[in-house]
Amino acid sequence: MSDSEFRPIIGLTTYLQQAQTGVWDVRASFLPAIYFEGVELAGGIATLLPPQPVDGDVADRLLDVLDALIITGGPDVLPDNYGQEFHPATNKETPDHRTRDAFELALVHGALRRGLPLLGICRGAQVLNVALGGTLHQHLPDVIGHARHQLGNAVFSTSTVRTEPGSRLASLIGETTEVQCYHHQALDQLGADLVVCARDDEGVIEAVEIPGDNFVLGVQWHPEERLDDLRLFAAVVEAGRNYAKATSMKGKVDA
Repeated sequence: MSDSEFRPIIGLTTYLQQAQTGVWDVRASFLPAIYFEGVELAGGIATLLPPQPVDGDVADRLLDVLDALIITGGPDVLPDNYGQEFHPATNKETPDHRTRDAFELALVHGALRRGLPLLGICRGAQVLNVALGGTLHQHLPDVIGHARHQLGNAVFSTSTVRTEPGSRLASLIGETTEVQCYHHQALDQLGADLVVCARDDEGVIEAVEIPGDNFVLGVQWHPEERLDDLRLFAAVVEAGRNYAKATSMKGKVDA
């Protein structure tokens, strides 16, 4: 099999909350199909990672079998994770919400330690920032005076983002692009090593990355809502392919 035919395993985190399907109304782990369809269309193998307690080496055992990691969208990161009190507009805490936060923060820390390619989507970008010591604006309308980034009722808004010249993101999507947004929170103080690589026309941070060889990128928008544009999914799949190859070569040398 050629390198281009190798399909890396991409882990995607999921929701954990009460959900209805047919006659059932139960606690469930789930993820909209468009996320893993993006991975599959880009040449990866998608596997879902349900939130669970991360005592001991749970996160590392999971990361051992992945070639890349995507932290997906979802509810607000609980503010005590970054040293703030709850804003009235912030999602309230539930045990499942707490479990998801802890699970994803542990996965991010583990991925960064081992150089595993990482893409954060919307909430995922915020989890990345918080994991590295950053903070969030808990309610963006308080900062910019409007709610156009999250219109409500599952209606995505379209924003224009402009990338930073020389950034990894600029090399992937160019100088500017139209994106689908649904967020009432945003990055405030940046976590360690992160740099801004895209903003919207009002200066809101829309993407961050860690410069260097390892693929670490967080975007505030939802690329899965535009599967006619697979550039970000293709990038994380390719990074996973390269990671798997490098890990395989290292294993052969160590043996």
